[in-house]
Amino acid sequence: MKILVTGGAGFIGSNIVDAYIAAGHEVAIVDNLTTGKKENLNPKAKFYPVDITDLRLTEIVAEFAPEVINHHAAQIDVRKSVSDPVFNAKVNELGTLNLLEAAVKCRIKKLIFASTGGALYGEVEKKGGADENHKIEPISPYAITKRSVEMYLYAYKQLHGLNYTVLRYGNVYGPRQDPLGEAGVIAIFCGKMLKGEAPTIYGDGNQLRDYVYVGDVAAANLLALDKGEGEVFNVGTGKGVSVNELFAVLKDLLKFDEKAIYAPARAGELFRSVLNCRKIKKELGWKPKASIKKGLKLTLKWYK
Repeated sequence: MKILVTGGAGFIGSNIVDAYIAAGHEVAIVDNLTTGKKENLNPKAKFYPVDITDLRLTEIVAEFAPEVINHHAAQIDVRKSVSDPVFNAKVNELGTLNLLEAAVKCRIKKLIFASTGGALYGEVEKKGGADENHKIEPISPYAITKRSVEMYLYAYKQLHGLNYTVLRYGNVYGPRQDPLGEAGVIAIFCGKMLKGEAPTIYGDGNQLRDYVYVGDVAAANLLALDKGEGEVFNVGTGKGVSVNELFAVLKDLLKFDEKAIYAPARAGELFRSVLNCRKIKKELGWKPKASIKKGLKLTLKWYK
């Protein structure tokens, strides 16, 4: 299968490209290298150094003629989306519309979209975690644009017959991660602790997040190639891990002697964000394989 991956030089996108190529697919990458890195590019993939807002995107899609587009290119920094919501909307919303128009003109069969679970659902009080029908409460421009794209995808399916699958990620972590995304705390902790520096924990450290290993996320993107049309799926572990637990596991793995530094909680931060992932297990046959300890061990190995 021919697959075009936007953001394929980024943390998550590059891991997905590697998984697609390992499975025997032909892949092309569109990435402007703003946050993506050249060293993440798979040498077996064709590379187009183009921004998704560029009107030449249609020509690129037409030239490569993919069957599926996997859309991971985005402005991913939640804080930047708050300080510059216009730029955030230009990339995440208008850039995606540019891609959708290209997909329709070039008669692409399907688009897989990387959305967000943590930022969309807001504070999660349900014991089993937020399922796909949980009320949507985006409190950042970043989350609003992700939800907006989900709605555009639904409309484009009705209007143009463009098939899609939406994957709402938990806090993705693993090799190649930088500290900008929602799960950036792991990248920050790994960087500091490997240098022998004590990391900073904001608040009491009991806030919970659903951390999912990037290799498991790549596996979900493989399954979504020919399953889940017109559906939305959470991609997480269904388990909440606190910042204190993260630090404790990393401390044990690294034999780290220092104590964490505690600082006041940051305004607007969610306390509990956990996903219910029963739907993707039932309909796509996907389940995460890496425990938090195994995932952190693999992540540390890469950082070292």
